[in-house]
Amino acid sequence: MTRLGLIDYGMGNLHSVQRAFERLGATVLPVHGVDDINDCQALVLPGVGAFDPAMARLRAADLVEPLRRSSGEGRPLLGICLGLQLLFDGSDEGEARGLGLLPGQVRALPRTAGQRIPHMGWAPLIEASPSPLLPADSPASWVYFVHSYAAVPAEPACATARIAWGEGQVTAAVWQGPVAGCQFHPEKSGPTGEAMLRRWLDWVAGGQPR
Repeated sequence: MTRLGLIDYGMGNLHSVQRAFERLGATVLPVHGVDDINDCQALVLPGVGAFDPAMARLRAADLVEPLRRSSGEGRPLLGICLGLQLLFDGSDEGEARGLGLLPGQVRALPRTAGQRIPHMGWAPLIEASPSPLLPADSPASWVYFVHSYAAVPAEPACATARIAWGEGQVTAAVWQGPVAGCQFHPEKSGPTGEAMLRRWLDWVAGGQPR
């Protein structure tokens, strides 16, 4: 049974994320500080709110450097919603330095005709680089979003899924090494989101590199 550490820094939808993973058979352990990380096979970083307060809370819990070290050691980490954004170097939303686990910046969604900001609701994913989250030739996947910002990876191959936005596209999910992230809420995306979480858990349990 996979032992997941759910990072509790006061800015995440912990209950729904925990229940989603427990339904898939994982043991979910709360992570409040560095001592909790070592007992976990993998970590989940949820998040709801703003970038700078989230980083301030992670720093106050003395979790920033342990998370960087854990990732460097190869422990899988999945960021969800704001948690994905925190994986990057920084954000238009504030001035704080992010975790820097993935190179790139988080940018405000471009204002475009017919698109409301914040973007709230369901949207179909567009496949980019295949990953355990979204393998090649995956069926059409509609998932649930609530966001006003999206990551712009410095390495485009980091994006495993995008969504259409105006005449272009924005990042919806990322994967690089042990680090993955979903801008959407898989725990609120019905069977499609559940299937993605199951694939991630299978990858963690298998201990296989991408």
